[in-house]
Amino acid sequence: MRVLFMGTPEFAVPPLEKLVQGHYPVVAVYTQPDKLGGRGRSLVMSPVKKAGLSAGLPVVQPTSLKDSETVQQLAGFRPEVIVLAAFGQILPGPVLDIPRYGCLNIHPSLLPRYRGPSPVAAAILAGDEVTGVTMMLMDRGLDTGPILTQEKVAISPSDTTGSLSARLSHMAAETLPDVLVRWTAGEITPRPQDEARATYCAAIKKEDGEIDWQLSAEDIWRRVRAYQPWPGAYTSWRDRRLEIIEAVALPAEGGLKTGQVVALPCGGAGFGVGTGDGILGVIKVQLQGKRAMLAADFLRGQRQLVGSVLPS
Repeated sequence: MRVLFMGTPEFAVPPLEKLVQGHYPVVAVYTQPDKLGGRGRSLVMSPVKKAGLSAGLPVVQPTSLKDSETVQQLAGFRPEVIVLAAFGQILPGPVLDIPRYGCLNIHPSLLPRYRGPSPVAAAILAGDEVTGVTMMLMDRGLDTGPILTQEKVAISPSDTTGSLSARLSHMAAETLPDVLVRWTAGEITPRPQDEARATYCAAIKKEDGEIDWQLSAEDIWRRVRAYQPWPGAYTSWRDRRLEIIEAVALPAEGGLKTGQVVALPCGGAGFGVGTGDGILGVIKVQLQGKRAMLAADFLRGQRQLVGSVLPS
């Protein structure tokens, strides 16, 4: 079975590596073009490109899949199935029609819930207790194709988008070989999605991470987790970005202004911040230009923080 793999971020690496380890004939790896990044603003390869090159596979980085020359190049690999995991581009009809067994997409949600580009963060933001991975047969819509399989996983109160994405990725990698065998053998009947239950999530923007202290401590706590590792949930202290890396929602304390910093007498949090409902106990922070540290250690070096009011 000739497999063409498409993916870009770290989430897509375990499924690709599983195919390679299982000796599936991966004929090519498609990923997004290199982007400028790092302090030196040099070109940075995607995690999938690094994994593909490490495995000795042909790597292709098209800026678009819409022009006929790119489609012909893809068809030249003669894939029998295309497997996608967070590729970052919508596949046009001519590409969807190339492989005999279609295009299988690995989506980190229980479709039709959270169609779109940020389903893991969306599940955390909503306070869901369970999420999962859906493998679906792609059609011309946005995550609307029929479902082949679904696997569920509980969301831990300590989960961030980073940690939960990693677990979902490895779950998908373990499931993928069995799905490919059963699908190509005609042993799976695709199940249409229930459109009445469909929800959508938008792409996360950098400015989404700025904390509004008028929100409840519970809401802000979810944002801290959902926006980790990117873009981070942040406020400012002395005109510098202060990222809240880890926190906990605590009960309300009377007389505290929203955004006001208070010392906490005990517990794992180094200090607390008043919110629209409750206190956000801050456990770990990173001031712009400095290393990440425990909030208690940060407070020892920034004693003027207690009593100040952080901006919303």
